[in-house]
Amino acid sequence: MLDQLAHALRTHHPDRPAVLHHTRTGATRTRIRRGDLADLADGYAAALHARRLTPGATLGLALRPGPRALAALIAAHRLGLRVAVLDPTAGPDVLAAHLALARPGLVLADATAQAAAGWAAPLARRADLHLPRLDTLGPVATLGPRLPGCAPRLRPATTPVPTRRHDPDADAVIVFTSGTTARPRAVVHTRAGLTAGLRTVTDLVRPQEGTTVLGGTFFVLAPALAAGATVALPARTPTALARQLTHLTPAHTYLTPPRLRTALAAGARLTGTLWTGSAPADAALLRRAKDAGADTAWSVYALTELFPAAAVEESDKSAHTGDGDLVGHPLPGVRTRLADDGELHLTGPAARHRYLGQEPDPWIRTGDRATLTPDGRIVLAGRLKDMVLRRARNIYPGLYEPALHIPGVELALLVGVPDTDGDERLVALVQPAPGTDPRQLRTRLDGPLQRMGAARPDALLFGTVPLAGRSRKPDRAAASAHCARELAR
Repeated sequence: MLDQLAHALRTHHPDRPAVLHHTRTGATRTRIRRGDLADLADGYAAALHARRLTPGATLGLALRPGPRALAALIAAHRLGLRVAVLDPTAGPDVLAAHLALARPGLVLADATAQAAAGWAAPLARRADLHLPRLDTLGPVATLGPRLPGCAPRLRPATTPVPTRRHDPDADAVIVFTSGTTARPRAVVHTRAGLTAGLRTVTDLVRPQEGTTVLGGTFFVLAPALAAGATVALPARTPTALARQLTHLTPAHTYLTPPRLRTALAAGARLTGTLWTGSAPADAALLRRAKDAGADTAWSVYALTELFPAAAVEESDKSAHTGDGDLVGHPLPGVRTRLADDGELHLTGPAARHRYLGQEPDPWIRTGDRATLTPDGRIVLAGRLKDMVLRRARNIYPGLYEPALHIPGVELALLVGVPDTDGDERLVALVQPAPGTDPRQLRTRLDGPLQRMGAARPDALLFGTVPLAGRSRKPDRAAASAHCARELAR
């Protein structure tokens, strides 16, 4: 798919806009044209080849979604490199652990991410962006404009890059999910698996040449551009997003449920097909999307390990009257099975190959309890794994809880508390050690909380952490219920 994309950008209407962005006033601007995006990918490929990055080497990407990130992915794919996706908002300790596991030969970072680790750190912390200095963890190059204190730019080159055929079973991308700072966990997709996932999205969405698609993720950008569509990156604020949707009238719109809710609250009008995922989307939200003008509204069930896995349209979801959350039929090629404890297992051509450092396993343990209808549709019945889903971001408490155990803390948990809009609030429940002054402890916890970046809790509560079982392990369900009661006061 990425090889086809690079060819399509250059041969099919190279003068057409590839990516659009929106100004604060609501005006649409061309971010980059199709031919220019192809040239940028070629230039990055030549520059990386000149740095002697050979097939199989790991390239770290700490970039915001957009044309440069996509061009870097295309270039890496052409050279047979393995890309490690690095999240600058994960917090410094977690990001350092990810880099230590992936061991990239080079990290490409934009100036914003580097500045946030240096002279702009005080401002960045206000936005929950707290980074280690990337250049202390390995070689770094700046992609795009450079700011003072940043690494040298990776300047696109013009040297021809030899054309090679790469093993479809070779690693293509590493995406970090859960684990701890001591033992991070990362999903590894092969080139063939990545291609299968992109083709599944293409067959599901069916983007058309000459239309506009609104969305900012890689799985939106690549299939839409390969089909000849133009992609508009969503505006950041709900009001600007509502104006953008009115002006563009996209054929397809992809928004996470939290962004969809805020856009609808701002009066957004929708057109064509609405797609939402990365967090639960109930039938009521999909009906609101249709009431706002969408012809059809789909909820997509996807995991980092398998994207996408299932999909359901609003009419089918609304017709479901049984218990649980209907997420639809498995998409073509996806197979299901249920474990003895009801956990849903999935496999298929787009499934991850393995977790980094582990042996391959074709079956993905989703952590979701589920049932299957007689016609094979998946109905979710809750999560088994300790994960909090806030604003479409998966937050794994085990990554961040150790940082809360500072002197004066007897026990600490991060738990999710259901919010009124279907999202979750992240709450830190801290049990002070006997004799500890809670006011002083709250002050001492400010540093560790800031270092959590985008996983910083919405609330910090002091109290006794509930225990359960013969081993007296912390009871997360009871802790969540306790925090909900406290917050309700």
